[in-house]
Amino acid sequence: MTLAPVSAFAAGVPGNSDLTLTPQPSPGRGSVAFDLPGVYVGTAEYGEGPTGCTVVHVPAGARTAVDARGGAVGLSGGYDYNHAICLTGGSVYGMSAIAGVSEELLARRSNRTKWDELQLVSGAVIYDFSTRDNAVHPDGQLGRAALRAAVEGEFPVGRCGAGRSASAGKVEFARAEFAGQGAAFGTFGAVKVLVATVVNSVGVVVGRDGTILRGNYHADEDARRHPSVDYAIASDTPAVMGNTTLTVLVTNVRLADVELTQLSRQVHGSMHRGIQPFHTQNDGDVLFALTTDEVELGGLKPAGLGALASEIAWDAILSSVE
Repeated sequence: MTLAPVSAFAAGVPGNSDLTLTPQPSPGRGSVAFDLPGVYVGTAEYGEGPTGCTVVHVPAGARTAVDARGGAVGLSGGYDYNHAICLTGGSVYGMSAIAGVSEELLARRSNRTKWDELQLVSGAVIYDFSTRDNAVHPDGQLGRAALRAAVEGEFPVGRCGAGRSASAGKVEFARAEFAGQGAAFGTFGAVKVLVATVVNSVGVVVGRDGTILRGNYHADEDARRHPSVDYAIASDTPAVMGNTTLTVLVTNVRLADVELTQLSRQVHGSMHRGIQPFHTQNDGDVLFALTTDEVELGGLKPAGLGALASEIAWDAILSSVE
């Protein structure tokens, strides 16, 4: 479905303070099951946007590596250890949803603030105002609602959570199409890998056979084209603002800090196969890689784990537009 330009920059559009907003469930079209005990996922949305947020909660905490690329990163925290990751719409104003997750975790600790009681939350935002004619954004109330909705072993996919108003293929906005939130899970012996991604990219989504699956749709041709074709024809095509792909990878493999960092980079870099172009000046792409430190790699090398996780990441991208 292509998108018509909206006038969200006009004066007088409604925002949070103009409406009575109530967090709503954000189930999408279904969910991807995963087997990582102690990992919970919740989503919530404001239908008035629509816009939403997605929370990955690891109550026991998890070591984290963050790989941030592109020229427009909107990142909060970026800690090397986290109890929750919050992905959210609303661009910079969605940062308050991340704070809401932190407030909810504080309340769950009965407001205990000793050093070893602190609950760490990192998060990142997408710009999703371009698909809707209002200024409604995820806030603290919505972040808390997403955390409260979290369940173990299920990751909602489709137009839900942070991907509620995500879009892809914005060479020109009139040729963009809705995308969403996707997830995929794989096991390799005792090794487990979950990858989830919110695709809100300049680039199009590319299938494994090279087919353009979402974005840059030319209605006059009833066809989608690779952006490179359009850039070659019109080299002065203006850049479309408001893009970003956010990704969370969770594994149970015990990795050294440097190995976890390299895993985040390897998998994030691999995602250019499924999103083209990727990491542009107008993207704020961020990948959070978390480990629950439960099993050893065994005979599998870190680079091999990265290769396997990269295939799961491509599956997650494809899941976002099914």
